[in-house]
Amino acid sequence: MNFDFDQVIDRSASNSTKFEKYAGQDVLPLWVADMDFRSPAPVIEALRRRVEHGVFGYTLPPTELIEVIIERLQRLYQWQVEADDIYFMPGVVSGLNMACRGLLEPHQAAVTATPVYYPFLDAPGLQHRQLISMPVDKQADGFRYPLQGLAEKATGNARLLMLCHPFNPIGRLLDRSELSEIARICEREDLWICSDEVHCDLIFDGRQHIPMATISPDAAMRTVTLMAPSKTFNIAGLGGSFAIIQNPELRARFKAAGDGILPNVNLLAYEAMLAAYRDSADWHSALLKYLQGNRDYLYSSLNALSGISMNVVEATYLAWLDISALGLNNPPSFFEAHGLGMSPGAQFGDRDYMRLNFGCPRVVLEKAVARFQRALNLA
Repeated sequence: MNFDFDQVIDRSASNSTKFEKYAGQDVLPLWVADMDFRSPAPVIEALRRRVEHGVFGYTLPPTELIEVIIERLQRLYQWQVEADDIYFMPGVVSGLNMACRGLLEPHQAAVTATPVYYPFLDAPGLQHRQLISMPVDKQADGFRYPLQGLAEKATGNARLLMLCHPFNPIGRLLDRSELSEIARICEREDLWICSDEVHCDLIFDGRQHIPMATISPDAAMRTVTLMAPSKTFNIAGLGGSFAIIQNPELRARFKAAGDGILPNVNLLAYEAMLAAYRDSADWHSALLKYLQGNRDYLYSSLNALSGISMNVVEATYLAWLDISALGLNNPPSFFEAHGLGMSPGAQFGDRDYMRLNFGCPRVVLEKAVARFQRALNLA
């Protein structure tokens, strides 16, 4: 079956957060993490059928969706979970905040490595908890998780590790050795773990995602795993995700943090999640091939330019661009003036970088590369 990821879809009249930011400007929106592709046909058809039903009352999680998730985790990761271990939420960001609120006392702290998806940096403060951060290890061949930094920071009042895996924005897929050492440190220092694994289905070059909770029996008992089909199948606007928590005490504390605050998942999100996981494997395979081609094109094109560099993205559809050599005072404004709307690195904890979303038709990336060439020639 052929899927047309090259089709350019006009999103300008759809109230798109991504496109409204630069409405009326000649700026390519390459920032917020949603893709410019139509969702899989089975998802669209499932939503159409549900809308035609015409009654949109309060809805329970579909039993089949729970069964599909359980089967999927077993098939992909040999991870055995029970129905009671799965807790549905309207978004992964809610889960980050619930972890800080429910698993930390007011005097305790969350630890995270930076640069990282900015809600990791915001959630502790929003819940009146402390944030302790440590920079990733920058090496000649890319980035590594700061294991020594974690060992040093995981003491004192630290009680929760907030883990981004795959690692947004640096595009790393943490390997078993890194995860095993992280688990060992958390066991030694008795830290809970909240592992955001929302990009776990966006993995390149034949790599295999390893859920943090599968590393050891102890890791399973101290980990809240956050997952969703939202990024992979481009249904983020529908608001559907889930947590997997195998420790009943941990699950009760996490859920209690959302009582009276967290809304139910809406019925269309449930329909889309089920159709994505159950019926859209062919589309997903084709998407990965297309995104990997986009990554390779962007990598070769940008690394051929002077003043900017890009590491190999192992996972996600997000490129983390090193612009430190340019010495810019205001990087976002500089690039926007040349028609490139990216996410500022400062938002994630490192102002020497910009994050670029390559989940778009190739022709858009070609336009972006041409604009980079012009911008760097004038820098």
